[in-house]
Amino acid sequence: MAGSKKKPAAKKAASKSKPEKKVAKAAPAKAAKGAAPKAEPKKAELKKPELKKAEIKKAELKKAEPPPKGKKGKEAIPAPQFSAPNARREGAFLGPSPDKQLPRATKLPQVAEALTKREMEQLLTVGQGRGVMGEGSLKGRLIVHANFPYLEVIGRDKRELYFLLQGPDQEVLPAYVDHKVSVSGYIRRTNNHGGIVDVRKYSAKKPEAEVEVVPVAPVDKLRFLSPGEVEQASSAGMGAGMKGYASLRGTLEMTGEDFFLVVSNAGTRQQVSFTLEGKGAKGLRKNVGNMLHVTGVVEKTSGWGGRIICETCEPRPNEFRSVSRENMEIVEVEVSGQGGEAEVKLNTGLSVRLPERAGYTWAVEPTTAKRCGLREANFELKSSGATREFFFTPRNPGDHEVEFFLAKAFTPAQVSKTYKLALHVKGLDMPAPVPGPY
Repeated sequence: MAGSKKKPAAKKAASKSKPEKKVAKAAPAKAAKGAAPKAEPKKAELKKPELKKAEIKKAELKKAEPPPKGKKGKEAIPAPQFSAPNARREGAFLGPSPDKQLPRATKLPQVAEALTKREMEQLLTVGQGRGVMGEGSLKGRLIVHANFPYLEVIGRDKRELYFLLQGPDQEVLPAYVDHKVSVSGYIRRTNNHGGIVDVRKYSAKKPEAEVEVVPVAPVDKLRFLSPGEVEQASSAGMGAGMKGYASLRGTLEMTGEDFFLVVSNAGTRQQVSFTLEGKGAKGLRKNVGNMLHVTGVVEKTSGWGGRIICETCEPRPNEFRSVSRENMEIVEVEVSGQGGEAEVKLNTGLSVRLPERAGYTWAVEPTTAKRCGLREANFELKSSGATREFFFTPRNPGDHEVEFFLAKAFTPAQVSKTYKLALHVKGLDMPAPVPGPY
């Protein structure tokens, strides 16, 4: 009995649980019914607008038509169309706009280790020191490029290095364009020709105003001529334009009222002579024809001479003559007209005297002087006038033509008169050999 009573209780429990399942199944169904009407508007939005029947027919006809062909039967090139705009995310950085300031580095890094002397040498050398960084200071000229301040530093090899200046003062620094600026801070060498400086301190100095320098006429400083330069001044055709303090020795001669010193190649067309000027050139008439030692400012204006501003003029004894005229047979010729003749023996003397006029001197060609044996060319001042004596000692037998040129002093190319002397040099008369016993 007890068992039969318990069975109906179990059935009642089962009957109670079944209605709960039906309620649970019914709940999602109701929720779906409630959600359905909300989704309908979205479907309505997605529906394409209905086309008219005429428009649909036109579209079908266009699709059915074959594409037109060109002259050669190829398909025609389609007309160009605008490309679609680039897809960019909203809020992406597209670069600074022109009306906005450029981004600037205003924060300073922490203080680092100071640069060593070796690192500074690398930092200031073009092509070296890339990657070197540390605390230091630089000096240079400030320039502005693209609204950013740069420091132009002259490197160790005299080439320019450019450092971008950053920091809180970056916007202020462009006001010091072309100033001498000294900066200290964190220096980084980022490339072969410069780098970046995070400026902690700076100082600027105004560029010095350019002072107009009035050109001063150059003052010729007199100097002592070296022995080589003195030799050049005494040589024909050399040392033109030379000027300096020196001492020269030569034979004193006159032309008009002027005294001049014959230094070398006397009597030839390569004669070098200097006009004597100054206080020291007074009272020299008694020394004409003698050796003179002159000290003063020597100025050689041409290859054939110039002038000497004398300080001292000291007479010297005449040099020893290489050929003595004692016990020598000498033939003397007094010149008249434009030509003459003379006959001398071998190893004898020939003296030719020619009258001179002021500003002109007589001379012979250097080759003639060598061939005919010119020994002396002496200037003689007499009461009748000035004359010049040429003394020859012929060494080559035969006929020679000696031509004398009266030319301007210091300009031997300007010839005023010539005189030709036909010279015949006799050979030695050797006695015939006496036949002797064999």
